[in-house]
Amino acid sequence: MTSYRFCRSDDIGLLVDALNRCWSPYFSDEPPMTAAAFKRSIRDLQVWCSSCMVAFSGSDPIGVLIGAKRPSGTLIHTIAVNPEHQRQGHGRHLLASLSSKLAILGPPRIVAEVPESFADAGELFAASGYVEEARLTDYVWECDEDVGREVAGKVDPRSAGAAANADALRAEADAGFVIPVTVDDLAANGLLEDAQPKGCWERAVETVVARKEEIEGLAVASDERIEAYVLHRNGGELVTLRSSVEDGGARLKRLLSRLRANGLQTLRFPKVHPAEISSEMLAALGFRPAGGHLLYAARARSE
Repeated sequence: MTSYRFCRSDDIGLLVDALNRCWSPYFSDEPPMTAAAFKRSIRDLQVWCSSCMVAFSGSDPIGVLIGAKRPSGTLIHTIAVNPEHQRQGHGRHLLASLSSKLAILGPPRIVAEVPESFADAGELFAASGYVEEARLTDYVWECDEDVGREVAGKVDPRSAGAAANADALRAEADAGFVIPVTVDDLAANGLLEDAQPKGCWERAVETVVARKEEIEGLAVASDERIEAYVLHRNGGELVTLRSSVEDGGARLKRLLSRLRANGLQTLRFPKVHPAEISSEMLAALGFRPAGGHLLYAARARSE
C-alpha cells in the first residue's frame, strides 16, 4: 500500500535514507547522502523539511521530493522515484501535493532547474503544468595566453623600454587597481544584490551569504568605486562575474588574467541565466558552453 507524507525537522534521517534509496541508484558514481551533507543544504540552500515529502510502499521509502524555500519561491531541488516503482504516478503526486500546500501557505512560485539530459524529468514537470522559462547554460573557461598579460599586478616584463612601462602603468592606474574583495565588501558597497540580478538558486544572494567563508574574490577598483568583480569558490567555480563599466570586457579580462596568475587554469560558471551576462560577452572573455539546465516554473494551485 502506497502512502505519502510531508516531513518535519526531525526527519533528516528519513530523508537521507529516501535519497539513498531513490536518487542514488541513478548516480552510482556519486557519494551517498549523509546527514551532515543534508544539513549543509539546509544552511546553504534553505532546504525546508516541511517542503520535503516521502512516498512509501509499506514502510519502505520509494519516492522523495526535496524542496528549498525562500520568499521568492520554492525550488524543487530533487525529485526521484526508486527504479522499481517508476511510471506509477508517484512523481506527479509528490509535485501536486506540494503545489496544493503552497497554494495555501505560499510562496506561490515554484521552480525547478532540470539538466537538459534529464528528458524524463522534463516531461514530468511539463505534464504537471510547469512551463520552460529559461535556459541556464554551463560555461567553462580554460587558460588562454591571449586573455591578458598581467601577472601579480605587474606589467608584463616583456614590454619593451622604460617609457612603454611607464605608459602601461599610467593606463593601469587610470583603469583602476586589482584588489581582493569579499562578499562582505560587496554588501558594504551596496553591490551584493546587483551581483546576482537573476540566476540559479545555488548562486542567489542567500546562498552566497551562507557560503561567504568559502568564497574568494577580486575586484577592479578606482578611487571612487568598485567597477568590476569576480567571486569564486571550490578552486574554480565562479559565483559571479560582473562589470559596471562599458569597456568591452577589459576589466573582466584583467580579473580572469589575475585568477590565471594565481593558479586557476580552469573556471566553471554553472547555470548562467541569459539576463546575468550575455553569451557574446562570455565568448569574448574566452568561455565556451558546456551543457545546461532548463528552468521550469509554475504557480502553486490546489488540486
